[in-house]
Amino acid sequence: MPHAARPTVTLHDVAAAAGVSVATASRVLSGSARKVAPEYEARVLAAAEALRYTADAAARAMRRAGDAIALVADDLTTPSIGMMVAAMEREARTAGAFVTVSSTMGVPDRQLDTIRVLRALRPRALVLTSGHFMADELEGRLGAELSSYEREGGRAVIVGETETPFPSIGFDNYRAGHSVGAFLAETGHRRVAIFGGAGDLRNMSDRTAGFIDGLQAGGVDPRDVRTISCAVSRDGGFEAARRLAEEGMDGREAVLAANDIIAIGALSGFRAAGVNVPGDVSLTGIDDIPLARDVTPRLTTMALPLAHAGAEAIRLALSETETGGRLCLRGHLIVRESTRPRR
Repeated sequence: MPHAARPTVTLHDVAAAAGVSVATASRVLSGSARKVAPEYEARVLAAAEALRYTADAAARAMRRAGDAIALVADDLTTPSIGMMVAAMEREARTAGAFVTVSSTMGVPDRQLDTIRVLRALRPRALVLTSGHFMADELEGRLGAELSSYEREGGRAVIVGETETPFPSIGFDNYRAGHSVGAFLAETGHRRVAIFGGAGDLRNMSDRTAGFIDGLQAGGVDPRDVRTISCAVSRDGGFEAARRLAEEGMDGREAVLAANDIIAIGALSGFRAAGVNVPGDVSLTGIDDIPLARDVTPRLTTMALPLAHAGAEAIRLALSETETGGRLCLRGHLIVRESTRPRR
């Protein structure tokens, strides 16, 4: 037999039982800096305990909404997004704000719906991070929603590869790819495969273009560069490696993966197919997620300042001065055991 619900005890009930005003009871129970007389404080606390009063957490959260920064991201399970979100939370705590996080999987309609809901909660700032922002979306309904939010006094910050009127932070993905391609060319690799990810992702396509130009700048014949499209996931890299291994590696001496997750999947795929890394094929990634240092062999990769981007996004969001334009961050190459020179 279900139990009867316990009657809701309000702040008014506590104030009445203690014989004080609602304002006095609120100051005691909310921990306000405005102190009350000790005898009133004791009466309020005794009344709250006797009535089993619990403060309305939802109401407190709504009052704190003005201190919140709402983060809208694609897939929160990816290590690169996780590194940025962790840095955002650390920076926000330092500034006395807190971060709420929503995931949209990069679907434009979900991005739009999520921003509309968050606007109603009136956060101090919105930070959007995505590889799926298209120019027509940010110039259309999504851009209009963000512009309306800014006119209401909020601030929108974009972390991703796009050109917008909003302050934004991104990475020089083309230069990152170019540096990796040039490194492999300089170390003697001549027949190369690129595991490139989906073509609709700006960061992936920029990295692929950089790979190709870096290889060619180092003397690799364009006809010896093969691009294999794959899902931006561990399974995508695994499947691309398996297919290449089934073809006898097609004479490839190196594989450039568009990010570390694809590269780590490829490492497993090559191992399952009996292809040795780096003995038979060199392998590289981009991002330098923590797992890149823990796999065997450790992954050569282009380290991007992901945590710095997250912290900088929060600083932009909380800035009291007008900010605009785009901050483009560069990475640096880290050579580990997944590559070796070729003759």
